[in-house]
Amino acid sequence: MFKKKSLVSEIIRLVILLFAVSVLAFVLITSAPIDPLTSYIGTESTLSPEARQEIANYWGLNDPLPQRFFTWLGHLFHGDLGQSITYKRPVAAIIGERFTMSIILMIVSWVLSGIIGFILGMFCGKHENSVFDRIIKTIFLGLKSAPTYWLGLIILTVFAVLLGWFPIGMAAPIGKAATDVTLGDRIYHLILPAFTLTIVSMGDVILYTRQKYIDIARSDYVLYARTRGETDGQITRRHILRNIALPAITLQFASFSELFGGMALAENVFSYPGIGTATTAAALNADVPLLLGISLVSAVFVFSGNLIANILYGVFDPRIREGKAHA
Repeated sequence: MFKKKSLVSEIIRLVILLFAVSVLAFVLITSAPIDPLTSYIGTESTLSPEARQEIANYWGLNDPLPQRFFTWLGHLFHGDLGQSITYKRPVAAIIGERFTMSIILMIVSWVLSGIIGFILGMFCGKHENSVFDRIIKTIFLGLKSAPTYWLGLIILTVFAVLLGWFPIGMAAPIGKAATDVTLGDRIYHLILPAFTLTIVSMGDVILYTRQKYIDIARSDYVLYARTRGETDGQITRRHILRNIALPAITLQFASFSELFGGMALAENVFSYPGIGTATTAAALNADVPLLLGISLVSAVFVFSGNLIANILYGVFDPRIREGKAHA
């Protein structure tokens, strides 16, 4: 359980993190060689200089950069993330819609990668150096260095283009009214991006669980348990599984940042209308309000994953709580 002092310190850390992220994101976005006004009106626009100036004044594009930042910050304190230049809509509404789509994709991939990765890691550890273990280890060691974008293109080419088993992209059939889209349609379009993210994410869980299983299986207390006549099943349940589960769960929560980054790339490959495709569109248009809003939401999401991982350690491992108590 978190004490009030720990909770306050985590909140302070989050506030500092969000401020640092917003400043860094603002500096990087405004330094990009993209003119947001040109992106807004188009390169072949026939607007008069007066009309262009009026649009720039409306979006505050002519204000000094510090003034633009503190104006945005003041609106943020009142719950206003601003208007998106790309979508001409409130940033909060866009993030709410897109993040809902992304969170579904992330949850499915996160759960599947954790469960499948843990099971495969346990099996590989139990059958160390078997043919299956060597194949799985080789595949996922290779995938650790493979870009998500490249893997997504391979999966899209094989299963959507060559075999034709799944749609090429989007979250629903093209040309179908939103009211007519069924749950089956949503799931059907979710399979390939979720499969891609699952494959990318479960490598660390497999390799970590496998090595942890091998280390524990060779430990003195497991050898002692064997001399007492415990079966392999009893040893796995009583000693190995208990000592592997917590680190694996913690590792899974701590992987939020990598999963979030992989999700953005996978969404662009499959044209999935989530936060990743919105980020790309905003970056191409130098959409400062939308990019800042997405940066803040992403920081909160990743911070929450790491915080949950730390809390789990404190709840399930008494040594962590004792260490904090003596500190």
